[in-house]
Amino acid sequence: MASRRKRERTAPEPRTADPANAVELHGVTRTYGSGDAAVHALRAVDLALPRGSFTAVMGPSGSGKSTFLQCAAGLDRPTRGSVLLGGQDLTGLGENDLTKLRRNRIGFVFQSFNLLPSLTVQQNILLPQRLAGVRPDRRKAAALLDRVGLEGHGSRRPGALSGGQQQRVAIARALITDPEVIFADEPTGALDTGSAREVLGLLRHAVRTLGATVVMVTHDPLAASFADKVVFLADGTLAGELRDPDPASVADRIVALTSATSARPLGAAA
Repeated sequence: MASRRKRERTAPEPRTADPANAVELHGVTRTYGSGDAAVHALRAVDLALPRGSFTAVMGPSGSGKSTFLQCAAGLDRPTRGSVLLGGQDLTGLGENDLTKLRRNRIGFVFQSFNLLPSLTVQQNILLPQRLAGVRPDRRKAAALLDRVGLEGHGSRRPGALSGGQQQRVAIARALITDPEVIFADEPTGALDTGSAREVLGLLRHAVRTLGATVVMVTHDPLAASFADKVVFLADGTLAGELRDPDPASVADRIVALTSATSARPLGAAA
């Protein structure tokens, strides 16, 4: 009984979500390990990402970018704090409910494409619907292929496509379930400059014409310039933001953050 009371006292207070926001982070902290070996990947991050926005997340190496994305997308659980997706608090959801939420309400685009080589392009796009137990909508898949500039490629295998084309398939797959948020993790990291611009243009197009919300982790100032806003992290904490970014201003900010982080004494607080 005593342990039950203790759990009740330490349970997080329910949050009232702002319907204008697709994602909200409230005091999100993620710590790995304990004691002197503890690594504080995120430290009390508070951030709201509006619906229909394109946000880039940047920072020096080890700043917490990947952990931010994993916690915001429900792939990892915060040590403290709460994450809301479309007003729903992910923190208290069980693994099965989290899996369903990620499958039905979130789209993912990864640097390595994550396409199944044994499936055709169309089958890869329809995979999220199959996993969700929804009847595959082949007309919608064909329309998305047309939208990403790959009309007529549905019967091909991913291995027959260029890297840029495979990433466009991944974007179509992310869009097939009409997700509330698309999380993109270094989506242009394996692409040449021309292909990268095409992929970023598609993400930008999804925001402008489909009302999608995109959250993209990147190290590339050019990629970040396609976003409405860049959020900077340093040592697991928010370190400012930049609206209507251009590559030069983003690069300057990253250089400054990297220099400040390198100059900080080992073990010093952010």
